[in-house]
Amino acid sequence: MTPPQELREAPAVRGEFRCHELAAWAADLGVVAGITSRGADFGLSSTEPTNAVLDRWRRFRMAMRPGFGTAIVGHQCHGTTLATHQTPGSGWRVEDDIDGHLTSQPGLLLGVTVADCVPVYLAQETGPWIGLLHAGWRGIAAGIVERGISRLCELGACVPSDVVIHCGVSICGSCYEVGSEVYEAVNGESALGQRQLDLRALVAGRARQSGVRRATVTTWCTAHDHGTFYSHRRSGGTDGRMVAYLGRPSP
Repeated sequence: MTPPQELREAPAVRGEFRCHELAAWAADLGVVAGITSRGADFGLSSTEPTNAVLDRWRRFRMAMRPGFGTAIVGHQCHGTTLATHQTPGSGWRVEDDIDGHLTSQPGLLLGVTVADCVPVYLAQETGPWIGLLHAGWRGIAAGIVERGISRLCELGACVPSDVVIHCGVSICGSCYEVGSEVYEAVNGESALGQRQLDLRALVAGRARQSGVRRATVTTWCTAHDHGTFYSHRRSGGTDGRMVAYLGRPSP
């Protein structure tokens, strides 16, 4: 199978926060798609004092104004449950046991927290619906990619070939080694011993099998580029979490 096209997020600044964003998505699709960088831990289970994390989220929401009045994130559980958000408002909304979000409402900023897992950005090429998924190996094995595409097409009354997908900043295949049980769960193939697993290629491949024609992958690696991004694997489980975000700004 032909490798997916690469698309690299460019450095950006949102208030006090260093980020990386997809300029092509802003120009072609009219959305803001990006991820924060190392130095600002947005993990909902952070070891930092709760007040510090909440204040960081407040400052991030302020940095995304005036285009976005609401930021939405979930307590992720490596599952396939998706939430649809259509109610405008203001502030920070947190939902339990959610690994993906969809909306067609401008002004809502969707977010997932990551530190190796793949943030999967979805958008209609010519429609208002967008989605953002948190895809680790468990979610991929359970079908979150296919579920996200199907749900977006259902909501947007479109077909998968009308959907654009980008696999964002995450760990690369050469840095992610897993046991045979994980490799088999994701690939459906028998394996012996430790194997390297390319989560981004898996997401892009599953998207294309679902009928998506435009699927791109980042060139950043959370482990290789550890000075710029958090990596759970590289740090031995001690790192913080970035927030990947996607939204269509209010006029």
